[in-house]
Amino acid sequence: MAVVGVSIVPIGTGEPSVSRYVAGCESVLDKYKDLKHKLTPMVTVIEGDLSRILEAIKEMHQVPFKLGAKRVSTHITIDERIDKKLTMEGKIEAVEKKLT
Repeated sequence: MAVVGVSIVPIGTGEPSVSRYVAGCESVLDKYKDLKHKLTPMVTVIEGDLSRILEAIKEMHQVPFKLGAKRVSTHITIDERIDKKLTMEGKIEAVEKKLT
């Protein structure tokens, strides 16, 4: 089980907004029913089997090209554990417990 943060950025589009590219990338995740995902203001967080996540990210990376971008920069942060189940909620709860 892994929790992965991914940011996919088109470069040289001639416009400052990237929301249509983000929306296109997010729509790819709709067909990966076995993966849980959450859009945040800066990255998309994906939870599930690492192989499946990387498969989805590879497909997401192609979206800006299909929308006309000539260059795409993708940043991936992987958190994977093999000793216990790892979830987005579990990571947040662990920090919140230490705040009280």
